[in-house]
Amino acid sequence: MFGNKKNKPHNHIDTLIGANTKVIGDVHFRGGLRVDGHITGDITAADNEPSTLVLSSDGRIDGAIKVTHIIINGKVFGPVYAQGYLELQEKSQIYGDIHYGTIEIHLGALVEGKMVHLQNNDAQLPEKTIPLISTEPDSK
Repeated sequence: MFGNKKNKPHNHIDTLIGANTKVIGDVHFRGGLRVDGHITGDITAADNEPSTLVLSSDGRIDGAIKVTHIIINGKVFGPVYAQGYLELQEKSQIYGDIHYGTIEIHLGALVEGKMVHLQNNDAQLPEKTIPLISTEPDSK
């Protein structure tokens, strides 16, 4: 009645790419993906399913991102397509165009590119902002 499942964030992480991991190639996933490492390639979530990408402050992505809900606190070199919700936290650095349904930008976030609001979507803000998992690296 008030939107479809696509607009609800995926509330847990199914896949983790660790801080000491580098992936070369495209990544396709379902559910939740957290990136603490470095990916050189495009990141794409399955269509018509809620999906969430969390990029930590130590994470870096060199490629395009197409995910429903995205929380960024690291570096992205490429375009970002968030059909639903996009959050740019204070350490985020985006070098590429951003396409978004709804957006939240924290003080200190950097964007070098166009910001394009996606028209004709029924994107909604999450009902309640809940940190899925801290975007800060684990203290050791």
